[in-house]
Amino acid sequence: MKAGLLRAMCDIRYEDIEKPVPRRDQVLIKVKYTGICGSDIPRVNGRAAHFYPIVLGHEFSGTVEEVGEDVTSLKPGDRVAGIPLIPCMKCEDCQRGNYSLCKNYDFVGSHSFGSFAEYVCVPEINAVKFDDSVSFRQGAFFEPATVALHGLERTNYVGGRTVAVLGGGTVGMMTLQWAKIFGARQIVVFDIVDERLELGMRLGASAGINSSREGFMEEAKAITGGKGFDYVFETAGNTVTMKMAFELAANKAELCFIGTPTRELSFSVREWENLNRKEFRLTGSWMSYSAPFPGHEWELVAHYFASGDLKLDDSFVFRVIPLSQIDEAFELYKRPGAVKGKILIDSEA
Repeated sequence: MKAGLLRAMCDIRYEDIEKPVPRRDQVLIKVKYTGICGSDIPRVNGRAAHFYPIVLGHEFSGTVEEVGEDVTSLKPGDRVAGIPLIPCMKCEDCQRGNYSLCKNYDFVGSHSFGSFAEYVCVPEINAVKFDDSVSFRQGAFFEPATVALHGLERTNYVGGRTVAVLGGGTVGMMTLQWAKIFGARQIVVFDIVDERLELGMRLGASAGINSSREGFMEEAKAITGGKGFDYVFETAGNTVTMKMAFELAANKAELCFIGTPTRELSFSVREWENLNRKEFRLTGSWMSYSAPFPGHEWELVAHYFASGDLKLDDSFVFRVIPLSQIDEAFELYKRPGAVKGKILIDSEA
């Protein structure tokens, strides 16, 4: 089969490799789309790959091509989204249902060969079916959509309260939609790009605030009558928005850092004192799994994409690039600001 094989830093090639064969508990998936994740970029354009050669790709959709002997829940022709984490199921964290915290895990597209290819093999339990009404493009967004939902649920979220979403990227837009689905009274999205704020409004935000403008904090606090927000979800992993979360929080608020920081972060005494004085709760979120594996997050994404309550706006997809041109896709990321949204790799083009 054809695959995008990463042979060294900045050296990803469209090559022939051996087509995988499913074992007893596995399914062979004919890949349709794979989204390029932010974590793939330093693996290709930097030195973050675990080994070479490797086929990356973990946000994918496709159809079941073949099933192993013991597979009972899937059949050839089923439309599926891939679930990349393969936990050991034996360690203490796995036994408690905290699969994201497994230290002995495998991961499709980083620890083992992934979906930048025509075919990929995964365990039966690592493929979730979706309805015919759900597109394969939506299927490639299951993983980021579950990340957003998992982050929401890391707080004691209940409807009828105010929500701030910091960052208007894919996970931010999914987070605000989950907040709306589960009954938020008011959702405000923050970003520095007006087009992202407009998208947030289309997807159900009550307001969008450009945080690069002078006086934005006063504007934000005025929306809540000066109280601040009951829930704050940071999705950008940016130093500025992580500090902003502390100031936007209401007394007794709940904050979740979903975004992954890439730089060292420090707080002044005055900034940190927000946590003490407001007595808000701060937590982090990692991946998107719960018991029983892979978790209700994946079932709910399939359900709400099918119902139409969870939407994939056309602007989520920046470009669709054939697998044969995968090297050109990663070249785009070398130009700051050139990529505005998700790039999908089409394995059938």
